[in-house]
Amino acid sequence: MYEYIFDKQTIIQLSARYKVSERTIRRELNKVQVPLIISSQKVVVVLMDTTYWGRNFGVSVLKDAYSDCVLWRKYVKHETLAVYQEGVDWLENNGFYIEGIVCDGMRGIFKQFSKYRVQMCQFHQVAIIIRYLTNNPILQASKELKIIVQTLTKSDKESFIGEFNEWCLRWYDFLKERHIDSITGKSRYKHRRVRSACLSIKRNMPYLWTWYDNIDIKIPNTNNAIEGMFSDLKNKLRNHNGMSIKHKQVFIDKFFMNIFNRK
Repeated sequence: MYEYIFDKQTIIQLSARYKVSERTIRRELNKVQVPLIISSQKVVVVLMDTTYWGRNFGVSVLKDAYSDCVLWRKYVKHETLAVYQEGVDWLENNGFYIEGIVCDGMRGIFKQFSKYRVQMCQFHQVAIIIRYLTNNPILQASKELKIIVQTLTKSDKESFIGEFNEWCLRWYDFLKERHIDSITGKSRYKHRRVRSACLSIKRNMPYLWTWYDNIDIKIPNTNNAIEGMFSDLKNKLRNHNGMSIKHKQVFIDKFFMNIFNRK
């Protein structure tokens, strides 16, 4: 199984190497059972995220930032708060103490986990703003805000908030400009995308600096560790196109278990 996952050996290649039929290799893969592993490291910072293969198959993962091990996973069709809550409940029921949570800021997640220290992934916040402003904004206000936001992952709290507040004051009247919609006849904000970007930062600001306010706990400011793991997993799975959902789940579980065993 290790060769199949980590050495990128296909069923055809394994069949040739061990001089058995492809059916035999498939039968052996079907026998693989992945045991449930409960980490002995009970104090954790939880990185949570979901990745997908197509529209109807994904895996939601809780990973420990300290040990870099996958603590819990569930195969899903959609990323939901309920799934993450199920994972967090499982951790608590198995004796884990959650020092903090790093997440992508999906709607409702800060309220859902309000009893924990929650850090919004700063790279996700940057990506949200870029979607509003585009990579090549035309308006001067957008250009300035993009420059400020791109310093987020490298800045300290006071500097970033100071620059952002100065921008808000400088463009205060601009953001309040309205015009009459020629179709509906209703008054609406003229620069809605810039305004939405600004409001996104204001809304998420309390969760962008949890790592900074709790420096001793060493909470990451991004979800890079879990996203890097997903990229590695997808690269390895790409070598086995056409795999059934069942085999894909076994492959993923074994991949996660190997990460655990390396720690």
